Amino acid sequence: MAAPESAAHPRGAARVALTANAWLVFIFLYAPIVLLTVLSFNDSRLVGEWQGATLEWYRDMLGDRAVKNSIWISIKVMLLSTVVATVLGTMAAISLERFRWKGRKAFDALLYLPIIIPDVTMAVMLLLFFVQFFDIIDAVVGTQYRLGLNTIVLSHIAFNISFVSVVVRARLASLDDNLEEAASDLYASRWQAFRHVTLPLIAPGVAGGALLAMTISLDDVVVTSFVAGPGATTLPVYVFGLVKRGVTPLINAVSVVMLMASILLVLASLVFQRWSAGRETTETAEIGGTTK
Repeated sequence: MAAPESAAHPRGAARVALTANAWLVFIFLYAPIVLLTVLSFNDSRLVGEWQGATLEWYRDMLGDRAVKNSIWISIKVMLLSTVVATVLGTMAAISLERFRWKGRKAFDALLYLPIIIPDVTMAVMLLLFFVQFFDIIDAVVGTQYRLGLNTIVLSHIAFNISFVSVVVRARLASLDDNLEEAASDLYASRWQAFRHVTLPLIAPGVAGGALLAMTISLDDVVVTSFVAGPGATTLPVYVFGLVKRGVTPLINAVSVVMLMASILLVLASLVFQRWSAGRETTETAEIGGTTK
């Protein structure tokens, strides 16, 4: 007797259609990336005219002082904003997931606004805030403050906290509260229970949130272009400015470097999550074996 056809394993025309759809999606998503990478090696200044392969544009990129300066600014902004956003986002996630306090629901709703609202709206709000704040500081202290690296870092922290909090909170939701209670029963203080029990368990979520914050900070254009001042141009904003003057293989080369950096961060996040999952499985098996 033939086994009934499972809905999870389509056959015939349905399977062909699903396969074709998958290939179309992959081509639609990755064909521009492949084309961008290939054209970054074009020996011609005209993007649409192929004249052979060359590494000239990558050498020009490494020798361009403006490009190197924008890369360095992007790295500083990424590192500073990620560290602060990871700490604050983790604290916010623990506060929302483990404690009940007055105004918690309102804080929860406000925390996720940067994820929901458009980037342009976020950028305009931050710009207006910094302008008004600096006007007040200038009137009180008498020192002039302007938009620059500090405002970019603060802006990236503002929207990265939400992304870190989402990832860490999802990790906290999957943990067993009895583990922390058991640590308290063994005379551990709240700090000791957090340090030796909670923090190691949520470490994959914290690392994932940090890598996500690094990726978003490295790729941000809209918010950064609004709050950046003279001499504080990140790499995405610099590339956006070059595009206005025409697309060249130099822009393609810089874009490929940005793309590779983002891919490496995503791969690092996936590798760390798999390593953490494998470690947890091994530890669970060892605990199960010792209790038999």
